[in-house]
Amino acid sequence: MTTTSQPVLLKRSALALLLFAGCSNSQTAARGASSVATSGNVGQAVGHPSDKLIPRATLFGNPQRAGVQLSHDGKWISWLAPVDGVMNVWAAPLNALDQAAPLTHETKRPVRSYVWAYTNAHVLYLQDAGGDENFHVFRVALRNGKADGDAVDLTPQAGARVELAAASYLAPSKVMITENDRNPEMMDVYSLDIATGERKLVLRNDEGFSDFSFDHTMTVTFGTRMTPDGGSAIMRRTGDKWVPFQTVGMADSMTTAMVGPVGESSDIYMLDSRGRDTAALVQLDATGQKQSVLAENALADAGDALVHPTTDLIQAIAFDYEKPSWKLLDPSIAPDVKAIQAFAPDAWSIGSRTVDDKLWLVTASSATQPARYFLWNRATQKQTFLFSARPELDAIQLAPMSSHVIKARDGKKLVSYLTLPRSADPDGDGRANAPVPMVLMVHGGPWARDEYGYNAIHQLLANRGYAVLAVNFRGSTGFGKAFINAGNGAWGKAMHNDLLDAVQYAVDNGVTRADNVCIVGGSYGGYATLAGLTLTPEQFKCGVDIVGPSNLITLMKSIPAYWAPLMAQFKQRVGDHETDEGRKALLAVSPLTHADKIVRPLLIGQGANDPRVKQAESEQIVAAMQKANRPVSYALFPDEGHGFARPENNLAFLGVVEAFLSAHLGGEYQPLTAAELAASSMQIKAGALGIPGLPTTSAK
Repeated sequence: MTTTSQPVLLKRSALALLLFAGCSNSQTAARGASSVATSGNVGQAVGHPSDKLIPRATLFGNPQRAGVQLSHDGKWISWLAPVDGVMNVWAAPLNALDQAAPLTHETKRPVRSYVWAYTNAHVLYLQDAGGDENFHVFRVALRNGKADGDAVDLTPQAGARVELAAASYLAPSKVMITENDRNPEMMDVYSLDIATGERKLVLRNDEGFSDFSFDHTMTVTFGTRMTPDGGSAIMRRTGDKWVPFQTVGMADSMTTAMVGPVGESSDIYMLDSRGRDTAALVQLDATGQKQSVLAENALADAGDALVHPTTDLIQAIAFDYEKPSWKLLDPSIAPDVKAIQAFAPDAWSIGSRTVDDKLWLVTASSATQPARYFLWNRATQKQTFLFSARPELDAIQLAPMSSHVIKARDGKKLVSYLTLPRSADPDGDGRANAPVPMVLMVHGGPWARDEYGYNAIHQLLANRGYAVLAVNFRGSTGFGKAFINAGNGAWGKAMHNDLLDAVQYAVDNGVTRADNVCIVGGSYGGYATLAGLTLTPEQFKCGVDIVGPSNLITLMKSIPAYWAPLMAQFKQRVGDHETDEGRKALLAVSPLTHADKIVRPLLIGQGANDPRVKQAESEQIVAAMQKANRPVSYALFPDEGHGFARPENNLAFLGVVEAFLSAHLGGEYQPLTAAELAASSMQIKAGALGIPGLPTTSAK
């Protein structure tokens, strides 16, 4: 475990964090105007803009502030905010917010991830080029709260990917990073001097490790590597040697993982589902033989944790079934947690904690309210409201979200979330007064999950007149190993059936009609969209696929090089593209195989630099549909990767999505403007006639 003042998401496995999780439905969306033949009512918008529509930019434009953090000494507060329309890091004295000044000056891609160095005089942030995910670490120095010179690329190695791995208040001028510049398939461990940029090799990864753990001195203590059966071997580093510590079988590989040392002791924290279904937080002795269960939940895996900023002791752990709940492990923070839950009853997190642990940065939100930030003073036990992420939404009545546990045809319980238009649910009880058009929103991953809380895409679509249903189908994380493993080899099969069962639940409960549902998703959700329109071609009225794979064989062959150590698990969970039997099975559930069966209109959004789901995945199904004279609209973003980072691109694509859904489901839409289109890089490569209201000046 790294020494940090921030809450951590306890590691389950690299696979759960890596595959398609980079595309978020809540984030997803050229110029040029070619078209293909269309059918049905494509291009005939049945919705019209009204004064009650929430502008897209209010929900998806740059927030006023986001990513709020405290410096480790508590003297400064920082956040992400726009500079000339691009999100950058700002800082201000904690007691003088009006003195805020930008520290970074990115002009193209927003800063999305940054941390304070323990020097309290430097900020580090990650940036890639055009969405290629080859992140570099940049440093900006501070003097009197303002940037002291330009940002410096501390890891300029071309074509390499860097990840921040560990930091400690005991060595404030140094961080540990992992980087694959020596071998694209292996992440080596380096120490990095923040001030000088000197990089020193600490550990050459010749063992094929996919993950490392560090102690409080930033010493590598454990490494995890995949085994041929799709499980994992956790090795302990003793001197210069690796010693076997724990073996994890395939069934437990996504719910059992190393967390790190228990403070400065020789004991170890782990997540462990071996001998149980859900991942419990456990403590092991140095031998790995004696285990104590610290916290467990029969329905949900252990998740977010509150970690002491200097001792690394886990003080509280969260479990999230329908909604998150916390279990306290350290009674000393009980008064703090109780007080925070009083002013943040729906959802809260601790964004950062000072090294002396006197100040906490609390983020509070609810399904009908985006993030609001508070300063929590532990000494006085008082909160100070700082600001809202999107204050322009404070006066707007948003649509509530309700949780539903839907039973699949084989008895599996699918935790799902429904957002209804306020006109269809005036009392906010989560039950529709009359059927309305519905969007089935499928999350990416698939080893990820939907959660209860504020969701911008839900709010946009509900405001336009649609019910929105998000389903945690089998294979989703957070609900135990049996639920995850039920998704093995189930792409386009049982995983797809779960989505169909959820739609039937909505029909049976009067939410919508069976013939008035569109399927939308990004990444794996994009695959689910394509599968829905090919494997069950009459089920959905239309589909929106964002960076989704169309051919599972070409997907597996083109994964990023640094995922190579995870291939054994991919083969177990998705399918083996290197055997005749495996290829046959993958082709059977690949949408491209059945492209000629598509009869419903389809909209596709793709980033040209996507390293996970290559541009070819979208282009090949577009070509197949054009050949078969099927209705398809295709938007390409030359400056994006796996999902759309630039808000201008998000707004443009969502404008297209709104119009497309209106044409087929009948809801309202806010027409895309020429200015929005010009601000984006979007190129409509096919099917412009299928997008109502597209500015005629869209050709570029």
